[in-house]
Amino acid sequence: MRGHLGVRFAQVIPTLLLVSIMVFCLQQLMPGDPALVLAGEERDPEVLEQIRRELKLDQPLVFQYFYWIGNVLQGDLGFSWRIRQPVTELVATKLPVTLQLASMAFIIAVFIGVPMGVLSAVKKNTFWDYLANGIGLAGLSTPNFWLGIMLILLVSVHLGWLPPSGYVPLTEDWRQSLATTIMPAFVLGNAISAVLMRHTRSAMLTALQQDYVRTARAKGLSEHLVVIKHALRNALVPVVTLGALELGTLLSGAVLTEQVFSIPGFGKMIVDAVFNRDYPVVQGVVLVTATVYVMLNLVADVLYVMINPRLRGA
Repeated sequence: MRGHLGVRFAQVIPTLLLVSIMVFCLQQLMPGDPALVLAGEERDPEVLEQIRRELKLDQPLVFQYFYWIGNVLQGDLGFSWRIRQPVTELVATKLPVTLQLASMAFIIAVFIGVPMGVLSAVKKNTFWDYLANGIGLAGLSTPNFWLGIMLILLVSVHLGWLPPSGYVPLTEDWRQSLATTIMPAFVLGNAISAVLMRHTRSAMLTALQQDYVRTARAKGLSEHLVVIKHALRNALVPVVTLGALELGTLLSGAVLTEQVFSIPGFGKMIVDAVFNRDYPVVQGVVLVTATVYVMLNLVADVLYVMINPRLRGA
């Protein structure tokens, strides 16, 4: 166990270093001159030169990278060129919104997708199997923005149960906060639940055909115990990987869903930054998102060991 996790921990630092290089280099490929964007209507060569000097844009790319990564290691992601606010503060402001939305969506997806996948596998080729597959196919085929608009029309406009858009922080009013995020969370969780259902079904069908399941049944264990304790526990290993990746996708921001429901999260912020060529914000958000992906994969590896006893002696 220690050896397996030790290798994974050792891979984190070089992975993050490579990610930082890629983030910085890809930002250099973006069109436009940041100095011209910051100068606005001022096209005075002296002003442009001063801006480039302040932002180290007149230095070689290698020097720019080491200057940037040095600040990042100290917790400084730079300043937004458009609103002149630290990127760290912007990330800290938007991150709780995205965390709340992503967590709610992921919980909805797990509580819908995994039970449906188990039911579909156990009741293979029955009405319940066809129903679960139909719901999963509908979830995969339905665009998030369309489902969001339809929910607003039905739940908010016609029924008046929930507010159609906006966001209220949990610290201000937790009831209103849940009311403003439950619909976008369901929209995001719906698509992910369909993916989890398909993978859970496939993994469960494979697990139910294994010798240890037949042995458990031969010992006279109840079908419920065989399915939950023996089959599902082993089937969850690939599902954990998928879940970590999907959660990382949610944390990176769901642009269309956030736009439809006017949720001020990561997705909306990075789109605005790209359109305004606010490179420090783009770099900071992408770097934070990539770091979250790497850490979630590390968490998935730890869960592997907890779920699969064969890895504990590795």
